[in-house]
Amino acid sequence: MLKHTLLPVEEFVARRQTMFDAMPSNSIAIVSAAHEVTRSNDTEYPFCQNKNFYYLTGFNEPEAVLMLIKSAEQQSVLFCRDKDPQMEVWHGRRIGPELAKQEFGVEQALSIDDIDEFAVEHFSQVDKVLCCFDEAETMALTTDWLSQVAAKSRIGKRAPASLVNCAALIHEFRLHKTEREIALMRQANVISGQAHQRAMQATQAGKFEYQIEAELLHEFAVNGARYAAYNSIVAGGDNANILHYTDNNEALNDGDLLLIDAGGELAGYAADITRTFPVSGKFSEPQKAIYQLVLDAQQAAIEAIEPGNTLAALNDLVCDVLTKGLYDLGILTGDLTELIADKACKQYFIHGLGHWLGLDVHDVGDYHANEERQQLRPFVAGMVMTIEPGIYIPKGSDVADKWQGIGVRIEDNVLVTEHGYENLTVSAPKTVDAIEALMAESK
Repeated sequence: MLKHTLLPVEEFVARRQTMFDAMPSNSIAIVSAAHEVTRSNDTEYPFCQNKNFYYLTGFNEPEAVLMLIKSAEQQSVLFCRDKDPQMEVWHGRRIGPELAKQEFGVEQALSIDDIDEFAVEHFSQVDKVLCCFDEAETMALTTDWLSQVAAKSRIGKRAPASLVNCAALIHEFRLHKTEREIALMRQANVISGQAHQRAMQATQAGKFEYQIEAELLHEFAVNGARYAAYNSIVAGGDNANILHYTDNNEALNDGDLLLIDAGGELAGYAADITRTFPVSGKFSEPQKAIYQLVLDAQQAAIEAIEPGNTLAALNDLVCDVLTKGLYDLGILTGDLTELIADKACKQYFIHGLGHWLGLDVHDVGDYHANEERQQLRPFVAGMVMTIEPGIYIPKGSDVADKWQGIGVRIEDNVLVTEHGYENLTVSAPKTVDAIEALMAESK
């Protein structure tokens, strides 16, 4: 079992300081925790914290609010639930304000029951309020407090002059990973890669997709990644041509490929890995041809990652490789030069090349996309992204029978470094020889 490097409180204190430095003078920033979500009657889904709130606090309970106050002095104030022995017997321990102040490095920690009075008093002393406009809970709280302050204008209370959306600010901070975050993401990738190995070795004809999913979840959990970072895709045969297939309820057939898109979440940080391999342990020649083409395209993109390059440029490179490869296989026909210019591979490569990765699987951060949806943001060291080309040829496609029903995606998680890249996905085999050798061990 891996020994995990979890984030110390100093990391969250530093993040709040970065936020303070970016805030205008005489302002308050508000970020709210998530609420528990009912699954059925009186049971809830596993709690998932608001990622912006977690990024700034490390606090993982519902019914909490962070206020960052930048006036004559600056202070971070965390509001959370009080200790309640009776409720804790039924629903689990609470940290409570007193311990929260000690453990999370805030200047004040107060009962969530006191937040209305505190907010109204402090709103009347600042010029601007910052919050994330896409967070409904935060917006509802903030507008209510603004209304309460405005209602007291006759007794000298003055409402802030402006309400500012700070989502892009926090998202920009989250896009650039620190060394501690990168260390966690390396570990999440190792755990997730081991889960993919386990899935490969457990796969055989006659098993059901959900049985292989169970192997993944077991490997995540026993290594400390208690939850999957997203609903796992375990797609046998033609199911691989459904991009977000999560039914995972069909039997695996000899001669088919199995596409698995799954990653664990470690201390809030996601891995996002896809592997495609033969149920039998041995690729057929058509499967191998498509698989190797996707792998060549992926490797070309990964090797081109360095500061200054862009996802748009990588996408062009991948489209060139895939289009020529599909032409060589006879799947695309016509004039090769025109096919490349038209990105003809997009008939079979039907999604984007990659996305930012971090606390969210599809993580926050501006891509600088233009009207053609080209992602033009230059890479800088500390960004982490997925690279995931694919080829999808559903049954019934207008191609030779041997290609039909093949769906292949290969996805790694890649860090931009000062001089190039680091592929974090080191423990999930992806060459034809490595996959076949691993699966042969279990046969």
